[in-house]
Amino acid sequence: MRPPGYAVLRFRKATFLLHRRSGAVTAALAALLAAACLAYLCVGETYVPPEEALKALFGHPTPHDLVVGTLRTPRMTVGLLVGTAFGVAGALIQTVARNPLASPDIIGISQGASALTVGAMTYGLTSYMVLPYLSVAGGILAAALVYVFAWRGGLHATRFVLIGIGFAIALRSVTTLFMTKGDYLVAQQAQIWMTGSLNGRSWAEVEPLALALLVLLPFVAWAARAQRAVTLDDDTATALGTRLGGVRLGLVLLGVVLASLATGAAGPVDFVALLAPQIARRLTRTAQIPLLSSALLGALVVVIADLLARRLFAPTELPVGVLTAAVGAPYLIWLIARSRTVRNGGTA
Repeated sequence: MRPPGYAVLRFRKATFLLHRRSGAVTAALAALLAAACLAYLCVGETYVPPEEALKALFGHPTPHDLVVGTLRTPRMTVGLLVGTAFGVAGALIQTVARNPLASPDIIGISQGASALTVGAMTYGLTSYMVLPYLSVAGGILAAALVYVFAWRGGLHATRFVLIGIGFAIALRSVTTLFMTKGDYLVAQQAQIWMTGSLNGRSWAEVEPLALALLVLLPFVAWAARAQRAVTLDDDTATALGTRLGGVRLGLVLLGVVLASLATGAAGPVDFVALLAPQIARRLTRTAQIPLLSSALLGALVVVIADLLARRLFAPTELPVGVLTAAVGAPYLIWLIARSRTVRNGGTA
């Protein structure tokens, strides 16, 4: 007997349960993302007709090869990968912390990645082949510090978030200090990177990020199954044979690595990891945050934000992080106000 709201899918001898609403939301998000990508390739200082953009995208010679194939497609691809990584990272960390505020850019992970990356840029290391991996090291170090200071015989969600916010402020100050130590050109480059920007991205930046995410794909598939146990109460999960400590650590570590890789590739694009998982959960109405919907939403937010960043004040291009912050900051304020209302016994 299948649970209400689920459909049974059979493939050869395997049987799968599909949450109908999640399937519909995923299909709709995929269609919206495809439309956004096509608009991204068409719209710009030079307008490219959709059929010409698709021809150039799939390798057929057109007069727009330079605009579509060299300038727009690599930048869009980096945006897709970065948004996907932030969406999944936010979903994993929020699942473990059981707190919608536990986002990598709120609890210090993105700031740790930024501090080490900007420090490396200050001392002359600016290769996009290396920076994403330095960001991973900085993000893991920041997460470890937050975890150690938040642990008091257990990991309380509110304490974890508050200590993370404290570390985020401190690490942002360290980043600013690094920028004052570098020469003017390095400081300008670091300042643009700190706002989260896809400007000038090429296939050279796509390759290391895509390779890293491909390596992590089996771990994401594991996380999609493992997070189901984490959403249960501790006694039930333990009774089912789940080693909660190891599972939580694995999920958090995977989220930290994904968020740090995305930060290294595009800078700290704020609030994507905060927005995408919560919107996905509200759309699907599932008990756990859906990873696939979060990934699609993260990619959709970054692609649309970067398209608007390119065109709103053309010919001036804004960093994509400015647009995501403009949307994410009010949402963060609403989340905090909502949580306070719930604690005081009001209705959300």
